[in-house]
Amino acid sequence: MQLTYKTAMAAAIAGIIGTIVFDLVGLIAMGQWWDIPGLLAGKIGTGLISGVLFHYANGILLAVIFAGLLPLFFGPVWARALQFITLQTIFGVWFFMFPLLDLGAMGLEMGAMMPVMALIRHWVFALVVGILYPVLSVKIAPEVRFAEVR
Repeated sequence: MQLTYKTAMAAAIAGIIGTIVFDLVGLIAMGQWWDIPGLLAGKIGTGLISGVLFHYANGILLAVIFAGLLPLFFGPVWARALQFITLQTIFGVWFFMFPLLDLGAMGLEMGAMMPVMALIRHWVFALVVGILYPVLSVKIAPEVRFAEVR
């Protein structure tokens, strides 16, 4: 399936909802709301609102990139989303973003549970995106076909 403007919009909406759920998991599991936006804002030296904007823009971007790379993975869309986000979390978060935020490789400066919680939160994001993206794509662009939605 080719990424179109309509399917990119579906992915963007799924990315926003996935990011909200990602944040809710952080609140439930760690008692922190918008911990990631706070870290981002602190690192770039701006207010929390800019951290929130960057955080949600990242969620949208990840969902749209996933939608574009969808054919490279296998299985149902939700499983493809898990494959994509696992790779993204390992290489993009554990070994790029965490060191950039002075949290060390895999975020271990914050404790042994940091990489585990990061992966769990990203898997939840992926499941939301992987479930919503096909549904929203069919609603926004009826010409789109997903076997597991029909």
